[in-house]
Amino acid sequence: MTVSRRDTFPLTVTVLAFAFFGLFLLYPLFNVFGASFLDRTGTYLTLANYGRVLSSSFYLGSLYNTLLVGVLATSITIAIGVPLAFCLARLPVPAKAALLALASLPLVLPSFVAAYALVLLLGRAGIVTQWLHGIGIPFTSIYGLTGVTITFALTLFPFVVFPTLAAFKAVDVSVEEAGQNLGASRWRTFWTVTVPIVMPAVLAGGLLVFIDAIESFGVPFVLAEDKPVLAVEAYKLFVGELGGNPASAGVLGVLLIVCTAAALLVQRHYLGRRRFSTAARRSPPELVVAPWLRRLAATYCWAVVLVALVPFFAVIVISFLEFRGPVLHPNASLDNFRELVNQSSRPLVNTLVLSSAAALLSAAIGVPIGFAVTRFRSRFSGLLDVIAMTPFAVAGTVLAIGMVIAFNSGWLVLTGGWLILVLAWSVRKIPFNVRAASAILHQIDPSLEEASINLGVSPSMTFLRLTLPLMVGGVIGGSVLTWVTVASELSSTVVLYSGPWATMTVVMFQALESSGAGIASAAATVLIVVTVVPVALIYRLLRRHELAMM
Repeated sequence: MTVSRRDTFPLTVTVLAFAFFGLFLLYPLFNVFGASFLDRTGTYLTLANYGRVLSSSFYLGSLYNTLLVGVLATSITIAIGVPLAFCLARLPVPAKAALLALASLPLVLPSFVAAYALVLLLGRAGIVTQWLHGIGIPFTSIYGLTGVTITFALTLFPFVVFPTLAAFKAVDVSVEEAGQNLGASRWRTFWTVTVPIVMPAVLAGGLLVFIDAIESFGVPFVLAEDKPVLAVEAYKLFVGELGGNPASAGVLGVLLIVCTAAALLVQRHYLGRRRFSTAARRSPPELVVAPWLRRLAATYCWAVVLVALVPFFAVIVISFLEFRGPVLHPNASLDNFRELVNQSSRPLVNTLVLSSAAALLSAAIGVPIGFAVTRFRSRFSGLLDVIAMTPFAVAGTVLAIGMVIAFNSGWLVLTGGWLILVLAWSVRKIPFNVRAASAILHQIDPSLEEASINLGVSPSMTFLRLTLPLMVGGVIGGSVLTWVTVASELSSTVVLYSGPWATMTVVMFQALESSGAGIASAAATVLIVVTVVPVALIYRLLRRHELAMM
């Protein structure tokens, strides 16, 4: 195959990306898969691990609970998110910009914190629980699969809202007009014409919700209590089997991968059998509706967004109240923060520094990959695109277990240091950067790069000096999303961290295990500030950059 001068840079990126993913993604996952077929000594091949797990009612129950939570969370977020997206896209709802900004916050706020806030509000000794008991309502608590599902619904519904909102705005208005001209009512046109067209976006968002729900560690750790789920049980088994081969943990890891892969295949099968494209020329205008319907839509939008943010507001307020052991008293106090600082400021520094390192590394790898898969069309770039998206479908706990197995001995030892944390986070978040870069590249004319190369500038320098500056908005957006999600990450961190490299999420995890509710609430507030403030600052900088370019 002859490679043109223009293709040398994306081809080099493709080769290096395959090497990176092969070492830090596929190799660890292969180790998880291999561990599931080895005996406890790691010497002999056996199917006994699968037999033991799949014949256990406890682990079958954890599989059932995991899938049940995933399906329920996906169904609820679709039920909430699709009407919200329609209201924002097609109805004259006031203050849409504010609604969209607030609706995006649950994506950058830690779901782990939301789960803990619900415990403070609706746990057995929660504020709301005590109030309900005081007025004679026999409420027990939020613990169990109900609490886990509610938390996922409150924190993950933006995954459905934003792609569906874009899809509603992209529907060709002439398609809806044709349906109504044929005698269909507005309601019937919506269900038979509009909804099928936006279904790919709905399913894409729903798939992200399902994957996030079944792979989450922090939320079920806080709320599931006596209801086992795969991610938490895999962690417990791994910790218990650390002295030998983590065989049973490997089996649960494989089951998690199978669940996410099955969801991906079901989605692709559904979309592959139907056509959803339209020859869109005009975006549909806002509908003219009665004032009562406009008020109802506005009330619904604000209710969904504000209810989703209640846990985060609550945990901030509660962190400034007095705790005596696990018991909360309504007295204003800074003791929780003093105790948090007195323990050590190292976790906060670790969170800021290591999250920044992971965001930079993820951007340095993900952005060139996005360029390669967009500009270099071949079977290799197509395969790279698939592999680059694979971390979305891999639970953090599973990847972390694989990295411990792979890099705990031999020619490359990474366990016990900070680098393994940064690598694991970067691998998991690279898809953000790949998709952000790819999206912005579709808006940049390739002829600009071709002209630069024809004038004698090397492809790599053309990318660095011409293409990359034009991509700055998408690059920064993907990096910020990486940073805030890494700062609040727990599932892989809890497996990979060692003593001096604990983060704020680990502090919360340890405080909850030891009933340190005050420290946990203070750490949660610090996490919220740490994740929201950078997003607000970057948003302002990007807005100024956009205005300056106009």
